[in-house]
Amino acid sequence: MTIEHLLREERSRRTAMWRGVRGQCPQCGEKTLFRKYLKISDTCSACGLALSGHQADDAPPYFTIFIVGHVIVPVALIVERSYTPPLYVHAILFCLLAIVVSMITLPLVKGAVVGLQWALRMHGFAPAPPESEEDNE
Repeated sequence: MTIEHLLREERSRRTAMWRGVRGQCPQCGEKTLFRKYLKISDTCSACGLALSGHQADDAPPYFTIFIVGHVIVPVALIVERSYTPPLYVHAILFCLLAIVVSMITLPLVKGAVVGLQWALRMHGFAPAPPESEEDNE
């Protein structure tokens, strides 16, 4: 395959993000995206895709906070209106719930962000441009 063909080849964002959510390589679908809880593997052991070029940075925590806030706040309001527990019960219950939901959500969101970066050819997932003859001189 030529570089031009690789640049024109369409990558499905939905498939790549769904694979990332499940901890799979966005290219081949093998479960090799994470080597630890939030550590992305350097390369996919199945297809050889270099995953080390991703730059998820602050996006996964930001989206996780957004998701967790939209889950916790309505539940806290429903509990308050239905049962009116003391404040210390709210503090203990919803702090623990926020931590648990965040710990579950964060790797899912990070996988989706890495999958989206791969699908959009962002950062380290873009094919290297061909070297011109001027660069070789």
